[in-house]
Amino acid sequence: MMDALDELSYALADLSMFPYFDMAHYIISIMALKEQQGTMEVSRVSPLACWFSSMIVCFAGTVLAGIILAEPPLAPLAKGSHVLLASLVWYLMFYCPWNLMHKCVTMPPLRLVLSAMKEVTRTWKVLAGVSQARSKYKDGLLIMIATGYVKGAGGGLIINFQQLIRGAWKPDAKEFLKMGAATKVSMIGAVLFALQQSHYLPIQTRHLMLIYTVFTVLNKTRMICTGSATFPFDPIESVLHKTLFVGFSPYAALTAAATTNGSAGVPTEERHGPRTSVARAPVQTENMSEKKSN
Repeated sequence: MMDALDELSYALADLSMFPYFDMAHYIISIMALKEQQGTMEVSRVSPLACWFSSMIVCFAGTVLAGIILAEPPLAPLAKGSHVLLASLVWYLMFYCPWNLMHKCVTMPPLRLVLSAMKEVTRTWKVLAGVSQARSKYKDGLLIMIATGYVKGAGGGLIINFQQLIRGAWKPDAKEFLKMGAATKVSMIGAVLFALQQSHYLPIQTRHLMLIYTVFTVLNKTRMICTGSATFPFDPIESVLHKTLFVGFSPYAALTAAATTNGSAGVPTEERHGPRTSVARAPVQTENMSEKKSN
Protein backbone atom coordinates (compact mmCIF):
# COMPACT_ATOMS: atom_id res chain seq x y z
CA MET A 1 0.00 0.00 0.00
CA MET A 2 2.73 2.45 0.92
CA ASP A 3 4.70 1.53 -2.20
CA ALA A 4 1.67 2.26 -4.37
CA LEU A 5 1.16 5.65 -2.72
CA ASP A 6 4.86 6.42 -3.15
CA GLU A 7 4.68 5.57 -6.86
CA LEU A 8 1.56 7.72 -7.19
CA SER A 9 3.33 10.65 -5.56
CA TYR A 10 6.24 10.24 -7.98
CA ALA A 11 3.86 10.14 -10.94
CA LEU A 12 2.03 13.22 -9.72
CA ALA A 13 5.26 15.13 -9.18
CA ASP A 14 6.41 14.31 -12.73
CA LEU A 15 3.05 15.22 -14.30
CA SER A 16 3.26 17.94 -16.93
CA MET A 17 0.71 20.74 -16.66
CA PHE A 18 1.01 21.97 -20.25
CA PRO A 19 -1.08 21.76 -22.32
CA TYR A 20 -4.03 19.78 -20.95
CA PHE A 21 -4.15 20.90 -17.32
CA ASP A 22 -3.30 24.48 -18.22
CA MET A 23 -6.05 24.42 -20.82
CA ALA A 24 -8.53 23.28 -18.15
CA HIS A 25 -7.40 26.19 -15.98
CA TYR A 26 -7.92 28.63 -18.86
CA ILE A 27 -11.37 27.23 -19.65
CA ILE A 28 -12.66 27.43 -16.08
CA SER A 29 -11.17 30.90 -15.53
CA ILE A 30 -12.55 32.41 -18.75
CA MET A 31 -15.89 30.68 -18.26
CA ALA A 32 -16.18 32.30 -14.82
CA LEU A 33 -15.29 35.64 -16.40
CA LYS A 34 -17.92 35.21 -19.10
CA GLU A 35 -20.61 34.50 -16.52
CA GLN A 36 -19.98 37.84 -14.82
CA GLN A 37 -22.55 40.53 -15.48
CA GLY A 38 -21.74 42.82 -18.40
CA THR A 39 -18.90 40.73 -19.85
CA MET A 40 -20.77 39.75 -23.02
CA GLU A 41 -21.53 43.39 -23.82
CA VAL A 42 -17.86 44.28 -23.44
CA SER A 43 -16.84 41.37 -25.70
CA ARG A 44 -18.95 42.86 -28.50
CA VAL A 45 -18.02 46.50 -27.96
CA SER A 46 -14.30 46.10 -27.16
CA PRO A 47 -12.79 42.67 -27.94
CA LEU A 48 -9.33 43.93 -26.94
CA ALA A 49 -10.47 44.84 -23.41
CA CYS A 50 -12.21 41.47 -23.14
CA TRP A 51 -9.08 39.63 -24.30
CA PHE A 52 -6.77 41.52 -21.95
CA SER A 53 -9.03 40.94 -18.95
CA SER A 54 -9.16 37.24 -19.87
CA MET A 55 -5.38 37.03 -19.99
CA ILE A 56 -5.14 38.82 -16.66
CA VAL A 57 -7.49 36.25 -15.13
CA CYS A 58 -5.61 33.31 -16.65
CA PHE A 59 -2.18 34.52 -15.49
CA ALA A 60 -3.28 36.43 -12.38
CA GLY A 61 -1.22 34.37 -9.94
CA THR A 62 2.03 34.91 -11.80
CA VAL A 63 1.30 38.63 -12.24
CA LEU A 64 0.68 39.17 -8.51
CA ALA A 65 3.66 37.03 -7.53
CA GLY A 66 5.86 39.14 -9.79
CA ILE A 67 4.63 42.31 -8.10
CA ILE A 68 5.39 40.92 -4.63
CA LEU A 69 8.89 39.77 -5.62
CA ALA A 70 9.69 42.94 -7.63
CA GLU A 71 9.75 41.05 -10.93
CA PRO A 72 8.15 42.07 -14.26
CA PRO A 73 4.41 41.47 -13.71
CA LEU A 74 3.71 40.93 -17.42
CA ALA A 75 6.43 38.31 -17.82
CA PRO A 76 3.82 35.52 -18.27
CA LEU A 77 2.71 37.13 -21.52
CA ALA A 78 6.18 36.40 -22.90
CA LYS A 79 5.35 32.69 -23.01
CA GLY A 80 3.99 32.50 -26.52
CA SER A 81 2.61 28.97 -26.38
CA HIS A 82 0.67 29.62 -23.15
CA VAL A 83 -0.72 32.93 -24.39
CA LEU A 84 -1.69 31.35 -27.72
CA LEU A 85 -3.55 28.53 -25.97
CA ALA A 86 -5.31 30.93 -23.60
CA SER A 87 -6.24 33.20 -26.52
CA LEU A 88 -7.69 30.25 -28.43
CA VAL A 89 -9.81 29.31 -25.42
CA TRP A 90 -10.90 32.94 -25.06
CA TYR A 91 -11.99 33.22 -28.69
CA LEU A 92 -13.92 29.95 -28.66
CA MET A 93 -15.58 30.83 -25.35
CA PHE A 94 -16.84 34.22 -26.50
CA TYR A 95 -17.19 33.94 -30.29
CA CYS A 96 -17.83 30.28 -31.08
CA PRO A 97 -20.88 29.89 -33.38
CA TRP A 98 -24.10 29.06 -31.54
CA ASN A 99 -22.15 29.34 -28.28
CA LEU A 100 -21.13 25.70 -28.64
CA MET A 101 -17.95 26.01 -26.58
CA HIS A 102 -19.73 27.39 -23.53
CA LYS A 103 -22.56 24.86 -23.83
CA CYS A 104 -20.10 21.97 -23.94
CA VAL A 105 -17.92 22.99 -20.99
CA THR A 106 -20.94 23.78 -18.81
CA MET A 107 -22.22 20.21 -19.09
CA PRO A 108 -22.02 18.83 -15.51
CA PRO A 109 -19.71 15.84 -16.22
CA LEU A 110 -17.25 17.85 -18.29
CA ARG A 111 -17.34 20.81 -15.92
CA LEU A 112 -16.58 18.46 -13.04
CA VAL A 113 -13.55 17.02 -14.83
CA LEU A 114 -12.23 20.45 -15.85
CA SER A 115 -12.67 21.83 -12.35
CA ALA A 116 -10.78 18.87 -10.88
CA MET A 117 -7.95 19.43 -13.38
CA LYS A 118 -7.84 23.09 -12.41
CA GLU A 119 -7.43 22.10 -8.77
CA VAL A 120 -4.45 19.95 -9.77
CA THR A 121 -2.81 23.03 -11.29
CA ARG A 122 -3.40 24.90 -8.03
CA THR A 123 -0.94 22.60 -6.27
CA TRP A 124 1.81 23.44 -8.77
CA LYS A 125 1.03 27.15 -8.63
CA VAL A 126 1.17 27.34 -4.83
CA LEU A 127 4.35 25.27 -4.67
CA ALA A 128 5.93 27.30 -7.48
CA GLY A 129 5.14 30.53 -5.64
CA VAL A 130 6.65 29.27 -2.40
CA SER A 131 9.77 27.98 -4.18
CA GLN A 132 10.13 31.21 -6.14
CA ALA A 133 10.04 33.27 -2.95
CA ARG A 134 12.41 30.89 -1.15
CA SER A 135 15.01 31.30 -3.90
CA LYS A 136 15.20 35.00 -2.99
CA TYR A 137 14.33 34.98 0.70
CA LYS A 138 15.45 31.73 2.31
CA ASP A 139 14.31 32.77 5.78
CA GLY A 140 11.31 34.80 4.65
CA LEU A 141 8.50 32.51 5.78
CA LEU A 142 5.83 35.19 5.48
CA ILE A 143 7.01 36.11 2.00
CA MET A 144 6.82 32.47 0.95
CA ILE A 145 3.28 32.20 2.28
CA ALA A 146 2.18 35.44 0.62
CA THR A 147 3.68 34.51 -2.75
CA GLY A 148 2.26 31.00 -2.74
CA TYR A 149 -1.10 32.37 -1.66
CA VAL A 150 -1.44 34.95 -4.44
CA LYS A 151 -0.12 32.52 -7.04
CA GLY A 152 -2.77 29.95 -6.14
CA ALA A 153 -5.68 32.36 -5.70
CA GLY A 154 -4.73 35.08 -8.17
CA GLY A 155 -7.96 34.93 -10.15
CA GLY A 156 -10.08 35.90 -7.15
CA LEU A 157 -7.65 38.48 -5.80
CA ILE A 158 -7.29 40.38 -9.06
CA ILE A 159 -11.01 40.61 -9.76
CA ASN A 160 -11.15 44.36 -9.08
CA PHE A 161 -8.44 45.09 -11.65
CA GLN A 162 -9.98 42.98 -14.40
CA GLN A 163 -13.35 44.61 -13.71
CA LEU A 164 -11.67 48.00 -14.05
CA ILE A 165 -10.36 46.99 -17.48
CA ARG A 166 -13.89 46.12 -18.57
CA GLY A 167 -15.29 49.35 -17.14
CA ALA A 168 -17.33 47.52 -14.51
CA TRP A 169 -15.34 48.15 -11.34
CA LYS A 170 -17.16 47.15 -8.17
CA PRO A 171 -15.29 48.24 -5.04
CA ASP A 172 -17.37 45.94 -2.84
CA ALA A 173 -16.00 42.82 -4.60
CA LYS A 174 -12.99 42.25 -2.36
CA GLU A 175 -11.73 38.72 -1.82
CA PHE A 176 -9.78 39.80 1.26
CA LEU A 177 -12.98 40.82 3.06
CA LYS A 178 -14.95 37.69 2.27
CA MET A 179 -12.68 34.85 1.24
CA GLY A 180 -14.06 32.11 -0.96
CA ALA A 181 -13.23 28.43 -0.87
CA ALA A 182 -10.51 28.74 -3.55
CA THR A 183 -8.82 31.54 -1.63
CA LYS A 184 -8.94 29.64 1.65
CA VAL A 185 -7.57 26.42 0.17
CA SER A 186 -4.75 28.39 -1.46
CA MET A 187 -3.90 29.96 1.89
CA ILE A 188 -3.78 26.54 3.56
CA GLY A 189 -1.55 25.18 0.80
CA ALA A 190 0.77 28.17 1.00
CA VAL A 191 1.22 27.71 4.74
CA LEU A 192 1.83 23.97 4.43
CA PHE A 193 4.32 24.22 1.57
CA ALA A 194 6.13 27.15 3.21
CA LEU A 195 6.54 25.16 6.42
CA GLN A 196 7.69 22.12 4.46
CA GLN A 197 10.20 24.10 2.39
CA SER A 198 11.54 25.70 5.59
CA HIS A 199 11.97 22.24 7.16
CA TYR A 200 9.40 22.89 9.87
CA LEU A 201 7.12 20.18 8.48
CA PRO A 202 8.81 16.76 8.33
CA ILE A 203 7.36 15.45 5.08
CA GLN A 204 8.68 15.06 1.56
CA THR A 205 7.51 17.50 -1.07
CA ARG A 206 5.94 14.92 -3.36
CA HIS A 207 3.98 13.38 -0.50
CA LEU A 208 2.62 16.76 0.54
CA MET A 209 1.74 17.46 -3.08
CA LEU A 210 -0.27 14.25 -3.23
CA ILE A 211 -2.12 14.91 0.02
CA TYR A 212 -2.91 18.51 -0.88
CA THR A 213 -4.02 17.63 -4.42
CA VAL A 214 -6.35 14.89 -3.20
CA PHE A 215 -7.86 17.28 -0.66
CA THR A 216 -8.46 20.08 -3.18
CA VAL A 217 -9.92 17.77 -5.83
CA LEU A 218 -12.26 16.05 -3.38
CA ASN A 219 -13.35 19.36 -1.89
CA LYS A 220 -14.10 20.84 -5.33
CA THR A 221 -15.95 17.70 -6.39
CA ARG A 222 -18.07 17.85 -3.24
CA MET A 223 -18.91 21.50 -3.83
CA ILE A 224 -19.99 20.91 -7.44
CA CYS A 225 -21.99 17.75 -6.74
CA THR A 226 -23.80 19.16 -3.72
CA GLY A 227 -24.06 22.76 -4.93
CA SER A 228 -22.59 23.93 -1.63
CA ALA A 229 -20.15 26.82 -1.27
CA THR A 230 -19.14 26.00 2.30
CA PHE A 231 -15.59 25.12 3.25
CA PRO A 232 -14.87 22.07 5.45
CA PHE A 233 -13.01 24.18 8.00
CA ASP A 234 -15.67 26.92 8.26
CA PRO A 235 -16.85 25.78 11.74
CA ILE A 236 -13.29 25.87 13.08
CA GLU A 237 -12.72 29.25 11.47
CA SER A 238 -15.91 30.60 13.03
CA VAL A 239 -14.96 29.38 16.51
CA LEU A 240 -11.44 30.81 16.29
CA HIS A 241 -12.74 34.11 14.95
CA LYS A 242 -15.28 34.51 17.74
CA THR A 243 -12.78 33.41 20.40
CA LEU A 244 -9.69 35.35 19.34
CA PHE A 245 -10.97 38.40 17.49
CA VAL A 246 -14.49 39.12 18.77
CA GLY A 247 -14.72 37.88 22.35
CA PHE A 248 -16.36 40.31 24.75
CA SER A 249 -15.48 43.49 22.88
CA PRO A 250 -18.15 46.21 22.60
CA TYR A 251 -18.30 45.50 18.84
CA ALA A 252 -19.21 41.82 19.29
CA ALA A 253 -22.91 42.52 18.79
CA LEU A 254 -22.18 44.45 15.59
CA THR A 255 -20.04 41.59 14.27
CA ALA A 256 -22.76 39.04 15.02
CA ALA A 257 -25.38 41.22 13.33
CA ALA A 258 -23.21 41.65 10.25
CA THR A 259 -22.61 37.90 10.05
CA THR A 260 -26.31 37.16 10.39
CA ASN A 261 -27.31 39.58 7.66
CA GLY A 262 -24.61 38.32 5.32
CA SER A 263 -22.64 41.53 4.91
CA ALA A 264 -21.32 44.32 7.08
CA GLY A 265 -22.29 47.91 6.59
CA VAL A 266 -25.40 47.18 4.50
CA PRO A 267 -28.29 49.48 5.32
CA THR A 268 -31.37 47.98 6.87
CA GLU A 269 -33.45 48.93 3.85
CA GLU A 270 -31.19 46.88 1.55
CA ARG A 271 -31.31 43.78 3.76
CA HIS A 272 -34.97 43.69 4.70
CA GLY A 273 -36.52 46.04 2.16
CA PRO A 274 -37.95 49.48 2.82
CA ARG A 275 -40.01 49.88 5.87
CA THR A 276 -43.69 50.31 5.18
CA SER A 277 -45.71 52.47 7.44
CA VAL A 278 -49.12 51.19 8.39
CA ALA A 279 -51.70 53.90 8.14
CA ARG A 280 -53.97 53.94 11.10
CA ALA A 281 -57.55 54.96 10.65
CA PRO A 282 -58.34 58.10 12.57
CA VAL A 283 -60.35 57.55 15.66
CA GLN A 284 -63.63 59.24 15.26
CA THR A 285 -65.20 60.56 18.40
CA GLU A 286 -68.86 60.95 18.67
CA ASN A 287 -70.34 64.22 19.51
CA MET A 288 -71.98 63.70 22.85
CA SER A 289 -74.26 66.65 22.35
CA GLU A 290 -75.63 65.19 19.10
CA LYS A 291 -76.25 61.86 20.80
CA LYS A 292 -78.15 63.64 23.51
CA SER A 293 -80.21 65.58 21.00
CA ASN A 294 -81.05 62.35 19.15
